[in-house]
Amino acid sequence: MKAIRRFTVRPVLPEPLTPLADLARNLRWSWHAETRELFQSVDPDGWQAAGGDPVRLLGAVSAARLAELAGDRRFLRRLAVVTADLDDYVGGGRWYQSHESGAELPAAIAYFSPEFGITAALPQYSGGLGILAGDHLKAASDLGVPLIGVGLLYRHGYFRQSLSRDGWQQEHYPVLDPNELPVSLLRDADGAPARVSLSLPGGRALHAHIWQARVGRVPLLLLDSDVEDNDAPAREVTDRLYGGGSDHRLLQEMLLGIGGVRAVRTYCDLTGHPPPEVFHTNEGHAGFLGLERIRELEGEQGLGFDAAVEAVRAGTVFTTHTPVPAGIDRFERSLVARHFGEGGELPGVPVDRILELGAESYPGGDPGVFNMAVMGLRLAQRANGVSTLHGAVSRGMFAGLWPGFDPGDVPITSVTNGVHAPTWVAPEVVRLGIRQIGPGRTEDALSVGGSRRWDAVADIPDQDVWDLRRVLREQLVQEVRDRLRASWLQRGAAEAELGWVDSVLDPDVLTIGFARRVPSYKRLTLMLRDPERLRRLLLDPERPVQIVVAGKAHPADDGGKRLVQELVRFADDPRVRHRIVFLPDYGMAMAQKLYPGCDVWLNNPLRPLEACGTSGMKAALNGCLNLSVLDGWWDEWFEPDFGWAIPTADGVGTDEERRDDLEANALYELIEGRVAPRFYDRVGRTGLPVRWIEMVRRTLVSLGPKVLAGRMVREYVERLYAPAALAHRALTPDAARDLAWWKGRVRAAWPRVGVEHVEALAAAPVNGTAELGATLTLRVQVSLDALTPEDVEVQAVAGRVDAQDVIRDGRAFPLKPSVGPDLEGRWVYEGPLALDRTGPFGYTVRILPSHPLLATPAELGLLAGPSETDTAGPGTGVVLR
Repeated sequence: MKAIRRFTVRPVLPEPLTPLADLARNLRWSWHAETRELFQSVDPDGWQAAGGDPVRLLGAVSAARLAELAGDRRFLRRLAVVTADLDDYVGGGRWYQSHESGAELPAAIAYFSPEFGITAALPQYSGGLGILAGDHLKAASDLGVPLIGVGLLYRHGYFRQSLSRDGWQQEHYPVLDPNELPVSLLRDADGAPARVSLSLPGGRALHAHIWQARVGRVPLLLLDSDVEDNDAPAREVTDRLYGGGSDHRLLQEMLLGIGGVRAVRTYCDLTGHPPPEVFHTNEGHAGFLGLERIRELEGEQGLGFDAAVEAVRAGTVFTTHTPVPAGIDRFERSLVARHFGEGGELPGVPVDRILELGAESYPGGDPGVFNMAVMGLRLAQRANGVSTLHGAVSRGMFAGLWPGFDPGDVPITSVTNGVHAPTWVAPEVVRLGIRQIGPGRTEDALSVGGSRRWDAVADIPDQDVWDLRRVLREQLVQEVRDRLRASWLQRGAAEAELGWVDSVLDPDVLTIGFARRVPSYKRLTLMLRDPERLRRLLLDPERPVQIVVAGKAHPADDGGKRLVQELVRFADDPRVRHRIVFLPDYGMAMAQKLYPGCDVWLNNPLRPLEACGTSGMKAALNGCLNLSVLDGWWDEWFEPDFGWAIPTADGVGTDEERRDDLEANALYELIEGRVAPRFYDRVGRTGLPVRWIEMVRRTLVSLGPKVLAGRMVREYVERLYAPAALAHRALTPDAARDLAWWKGRVRAAWPRVGVEHVEALAAAPVNGTAELGATLTLRVQVSLDALTPEDVEVQAVAGRVDAQDVIRDGRAFPLKPSVGPDLEGRWVYEGPLALDRTGPFGYTVRILPSHPLLATPAELGLLAGPSETDTAGPGTGVVLR
C-alpha cells in the first residue's frame, strides 16, 4: 500500500548523546576517519545499511540502543574527544589566519558553482566540476579560508544509472527529501524559513528556500525552489541537475547567480558573517551573480552602469573548466531579453547593456546568442583555466575578446586543479603513512602539503608497499563482484545464473581503471579499437590484464549511451567477462574504492580537450600509476619515473578515425611492451616487482604535494583572491566612476592612436645581422590623439621570429617619451632594446592603455601598432650571430 504523504520522524537523542547531531550535520565526518568510526560503533550493521551516512543512521537506530550508548562511559569519552576535535578544527587558527599577508587577505569569499560533490550522502553533483568544487570547499576549510559556498539543491540530484538487459543506459531520478539529508533550513530571527525571490515575466515570481550544509568551517548555501508559494513550473526549477530545456536552464542559472547573491546577503545578515569581498564564479553557470551586484551598486550607492561594472569586475574571479565551445551555456538573446526586460528581473538595469555583456561580438561569434562564459569573463578582472595547458587552450578559445593580442597575452592565467587527499586516500594508505611519518602530522601533510613529509614515503620497505597494493586490489575485487551481481539482478538475471560473478577479477592480476563522464572526446571505447588485440591482452597466460570501467553518459546524449552499450556488450562476452567489467552508477562511493584498488589509471582523451582530469590525481595519491595522453595536469607533471605517456597523433589533422587507430595502437603497445612487463617482472629471492614498487614511491613522493587541493586553494588565495580583494577595496564609488570615465575616454580616442614611425638610432644591424649582447636604441613616433603618456604604455616587443616573421616568446621593453606633443598630438618615445638571443630575431612596437587600477594592460582589449604602410626603418628583422 502506497503512502499518500511522506514526512520525516527525527530521533530524540538522550541528552548525553546530543553532540552526535552536530557531528552528523557537519560534513567533516566525510573525510575525518575518527568521526566515521564513532558513528560506525553506534550500530555497525545500521551504518552499512545507511551507506555510511550519519543522518540516516541516527534516523534508524533504535531507542533502546541510544539509551544503552547514553550509559556507555567508553563511548561517551570517545564522543567527547571527537566533539572537542571538531570544535578546535572549526574555531582554531589555520594557515589563512597566520598568513603573512594578514589584513590584505579578503574577509570572506563567495564561491558559486552549479554542483558540489561533498559526499555520496549529499548527491548534488554529476562529475568532475562538482567534485572539484567539493574539494575546493574542503581544502578551504582545512586551511581556514573564509569561504561561503553557493549552489542549488536538486530534489532529484543528477540521476541514478542502471543498464537494460542489452546494455543500454537507463536513468532513474529518486526524490531526495532535504529533511533526510545533512542540511538544515536557514531561518529568520522569528524562526520562519529564510528565502529569496526573483521576478519572472508575466507578474510571476520564483521563490527559494535556503538550505545550509556545514563543510567543516565552510557554510554551503543551497537554494531550493520547491516552495509552496511557487506555481508548478517554478517549483520544478531545481528539480534536477542539468535537466530541462533552455528556459529551465536559464531560470536555474538566474536563481544560482542572482538568488545566490541574495542568499549570501541574507546569511551574512542573520549570522554576522563578514560579507564577501571576492566573488568566485566556478564556470559560467553562475555568471548572473555579476548582474545582481551591479543592481546593488546602482541602487544602493548610486553608481551608473559603467561604474558599477568596474566595481564588480574588481572583486570577481572567473574560472573556466571547458576546453571546447560546445561545453559553454549559450541562450537565445530573445530569451534573455524577455527575462530581463520589462516586468522581468533586475528592474532599472538596462536590458541592452545586459545583452552586450554576453554578446559574441567578435569574428566567428553568433550575434543571436548570449554566451555565459563571455559574460563571466567580461565581469571578472581575473580569470583562469584549470591546468597550464588548459590555460593556453582558453587563451586561444577566448582570444576574440582581446582582438589584436597574441594568445599568450590574453589575460587568462591558470591554477591547476587539486584533490582533497583526506577524502580520496584509502584508510590503509593513511595508516601506512602514519607508521612512516608519525601520528599528528599525516592529516596536515594530506591536507596542506609539504614535500619533506612526502619524502618520508621513500623509506617504506618494498614488502610493505606491495602488501598494501595487494590488499587494496583484493578489496576492489570484492567491491566489483558485489556491484556486478547487483547490476545483473537489475538487468533481469536470476541469481542462479550468476555463479560466474564469484570468479570475476583476480587480486593478483594487473588491474587498470577507467572511470569518468562519457562525452565522445574522452573516448571510452578507444580500448575496443582492436577487439581481438584487447582480448589477447586480457587473456595473456603469462601477463594477464584486467580492466574496471565506469561512467555515465548525459541523459540527452544518445551517442554517449551507444559508447556505454558498446563497452558493456564487449564486457558481457563469457570469454572475457572475468577480466573486464562495466560498473553502472559511477559516483563518489564507488570512486573511493576504485582509485586505491587499481594499479594503473587510464586516461585517453582527444588532446587537448581534457581541461584537467583530476581522477588520475586521486588514483596517484593511492599509489596508482597513470597511463595517460599528455593532456590536462598530466601534460604538466608527467615524468617517466612514475607513469607512461600515450603518444598522440596530432599531425593527422581532422581524420579522427586514423587518429584513433594510431593512438589505440600506441596504447596497446605500451601495455604489452612496458606496463605489463614492469608489473610482472619479479626480482630476486623476494619475488617482488622492485621497479614497479619504485614507480609507486616516485608517484607518491613527486606527485603527492603537487596534486593536493590545499596547494590549489593556496594558489587561489595568493594569486587571485588577495589581489581581487585589494582591487575591490581600491574601487570606491568615486574611484569606480573615475575608472569608468577614463575607459570611456580611452575607447573614444583609440581609433586615432597608432605607431607612425620606428627607427633604430644606434647599433643598427648591418646587412641584416647583429651580434649577441648588442643594444639597439629605438626612436618611435606615436599618435596619441587626446590621450597623454600617463594614459598609455609604449613597448618594443622582441624575440625570435619564425619563417612568417611572427615573434615567438617575445619580451617587452618599455619606451619612454622624449619629445612632444606636437600640434597633432604626436609624441616621440625612445628606449634601448637588448639583443639577448641568437638566431632569427625581430621586433615590433605597440601601444597599450595604462592605468594603476588595471589588472593587466590587455584588460580593455585595445592595442595599437605600426600601420601596414609605415616604413618601420632598418632593423625590424635581424639575425643574431
